[in-house]
Amino acid sequence: MQKIALVIGVTGGLGNEVAKSLLAQGWSVRGLARDPIAAKKRFPELASIEWCAGDAMRQRDVSAGASGASLIFHGANPPRYKNWRGLAIPMLAHSVAAAKATGARLILPGNLYNFGRDADWLLREDTPQRPTSRKGAIRVEMEQMLHGVRSLVIRAGDFFGPHAPGSWFSSILVQPGRPLSKITYPERSATGHTWAYLPDIADAIARLAAIDAQLAETEVVNFRGHWLENGREMVQGIRRAAGRPDLPVKAFPWWSLYLSAPVYDLSRQVLEMRYLWQRPFALDNTKLISLIGAEPHTPLDEAVSITLRGLGCLPDPGLDSRMVAQRVSAP
Repeated sequence: MQKIALVIGVTGGLGNEVAKSLLAQGWSVRGLARDPIAAKKRFPELASIEWCAGDAMRQRDVSAGASGASLIFHGANPPRYKNWRGLAIPMLAHSVAAAKATGARLILPGNLYNFGRDADWLLREDTPQRPTSRKGAIRVEMEQMLHGVRSLVIRAGDFFGPHAPGSWFSSILVQPGRPLSKITYPERSATGHTWAYLPDIADAIARLAAIDAQLAETEVVNFRGHWLENGREMVQGIRRAAGRPDLPVKAFPWWSLYLSAPVYDLSRQVLEMRYLWQRPFALDNTKLISLIGAEPHTPLDEAVSITLRGLGCLPDPGLDSRMVAQRVSAP
């Protein structure tokens, strides 16, 4: 029997890569999209998936898409992380209900928000979760919602990749759709930082899905990704990809967020997460290696170069300029 997977958030950065990796592993993939016709035009590389019209905020749409599926990847996120309480929780609840009804494995990408300032620098699957931010508390709640359903949380650092316009990389470090003229880095210090290249983590997800029977009922796995002990090595990676060792580096204007925080809730929430740039956090991937062998790992310079070309920051003769514009403007 053909394996069927439903990818929620297939037009997003990670969902797009997960769909491609699952296809390569022989899965039949369904992609949930509010406008399937537009999505099919935007993502010709996903021509072989089955596009399903639907909204993750509607239970009936998620349940219909999950019918007959043995895997549900939940990659839906509120645009720009707005209204997490009102959007992220209901969307995940709909995926949980669909997974319970079908017996499918529900996969949720996790991040570091669950851990507060007091967490050990090397995070393991059993590291206590004591969030110090509102977003962190919601992420903990989301993972607790998975208890009682066959699930997998794969935890990783900050995402970057050719189709990820909403990440720190593409919204702060560089400006999508524009030639590189500067790099904006969140902190002046060289504090260690963890990055996850989307095609690599998608490959790991597909390989874990292939050994579903070996996973625990409620599984959590860490993806190490690119742990940069000197966090500013990402700056050097961008410079090398651009062939411009003198590309200027600007400091992120945290002061503007402190000024706007009294009246702008998003500024307050971003400031709550600043410690993730001020403290080093790395992920122990011992369990992942024991399950699938070597972790998928694209060399940093190659991953950064592909990302910059995909975001339209470097010329790419093989990428249609209209496709770049569409991806950069995608929510």
